Amino acid sequence: MDEETAVPLHGTCAPGFEPVQAAFVENISERDELGAAFAVTHRGEVVVDLWAGWADPLRTTPWRPDTLTNVWSTTKGMAAICAHQLADAGELDLDAPVARYWPEFAAAGKQDLPVRWLLSHRSGVVGIGLAHPVKVEQLYDWDHITGLLAEQEPLFPPGSASGYHALSYGFLVGEVVRRVARQGIDAFFAEHVASPLEADFSLGVGETDLGRCSTLVEPVLTPEMATALTEAFANAGPVALAAMANPRVEGHHANDPAWRRAVLPALNGHGTAKALAIIYGALADGSERLISAGALARAREGQGTSVDLVAGVPNEWALGFYLGSTARGFGPNPAAFGHDGLGGSSGGADPEAGVGFGYVMNRMGPLLRDDPRKMALVNATFACLEN
Repeated sequence: MDEETAVPLHGTCAPGFEPVQAAFVENISERDELGAAFAVTHRGEVVVDLWAGWADPLRTTPWRPDTLTNVWSTTKGMAAICAHQLADAGELDLDAPVARYWPEFAAAGKQDLPVRWLLSHRSGVVGIGLAHPVKVEQLYDWDHITGLLAEQEPLFPPGSASGYHALSYGFLVGEVVRRVARQGIDAFFAEHVASPLEADFSLGVGETDLGRCSTLVEPVLTPEMATALTEAFANAGPVALAAMANPRVEGHHANDPAWRRAVLPALNGHGTAKALAIIYGALADGSERLISAGALARAREGQGTSVDLVAGVPNEWALGFYLGSTARGFGPNPAAFGHDGLGGSSGGADPEAGVGFGYVMNRMGPLLRDDPRKMALVNATFACLEN
């Protein structure tokens, strides 16, 4: 039992990384953490692997080292790795039209739209237009959703800006992977990413693993936040509404077994913090176990800073990942990269420092990225490396 909190703390922390453990404990004692895990790899070695708390809001099931958590958009980084592996193998040209691999996508003037604009949220296909209302349950029908996206006209001029592909990203990138690899992206990821690294992460969850899943708890909004969110949806234009509200997905949806079993490569990756740290660590440690150094450099190339047409904030995308840029969301290196998920989860890498990390939790916060709990852990990690 840690002296600073009534919640048992588990795991390991290498000498020199004690401030990370302190930040993790502080998240529990001062930032209302329910259940969570955080892990760090440094130059190929796991140096932090911590977990604590409860896998359910009733506090009946302790968080365990193999507790799985839906990490929302942190999943998008995993989908991007699959595309980069195919590009690295010469099977996918990121500058070729999507329609070369997915002929139906040529509809509605998209015949020349390149694959890289899917990865960098610049395709204009931010979602399905409101003329075709979609229910959450319909997201589980892969062919139905990819068919609608193939027919969809871009909602802003492709390549002109970024517009966060909140739901559509996984279907768009995933269908390209499926067409090229001739297997679903969930199976491709399992075979080419998770299995070689022995990383406990999957795109969707098999029936036998449902019992390991933590229960997500909706974020608590202040009255001001709730009012601002209501006003944002009321005033949103067609681009933002297609991306975020057709359908409008909420935290509780991720607790549905049907959601967990589905293949939603933008939204329902399930895994442990250690798995995320191992995967990002394999990108950061120079081993080229997942992709070559050249492919990694290409994946990290900034695609231009702009005010995102969906999120409404300045942002710079690489090819499938956020760049640290001025926000420094993945440590002090502006070229560090990764992806956050709704509510707080995150995975990231800093190849110059040789660091990969993963953070998962079940009490969702209100932010799309850079949750204060995650930032406390990331800042503590890199402070340790400076000493």
